[in-house]
Amino acid sequence: MRVPKGWISLMARDIGKVLLGKEMITTELSADDLVKAINDIIYDELMVEDRLNEEVREILKRHEAEIEKGRLDYRRLFELTKQRLAKEKNLIL
Repeated sequence: MRVPKGWISLMARDIGKVLLGKEMITTELSADDLVKAINDIIYDELMVEDRLNEEVREILKRHEAEIEKGRLDYRRLFELTKQRLAKEKNLIL
């Protein structure tokens, strides 16, 4: 995650305040519940890349011997694999 975890709740609170303050949304949720929902959405979106990175590491780990034998650039393989998976899964990073 590229954003410090502590910032997420601050962003969620500010977003909720703006949405409600400018009457951009109507909701039956309390302000606190709205902020929690926004917080959860932001967190889930930020974790997409972390989950993808973990999947790439697992794939490359299964091919570790081939990578070492061929003296391939792990970092380059990581980026190529990540790009391919992101495209296959229609992820926006």
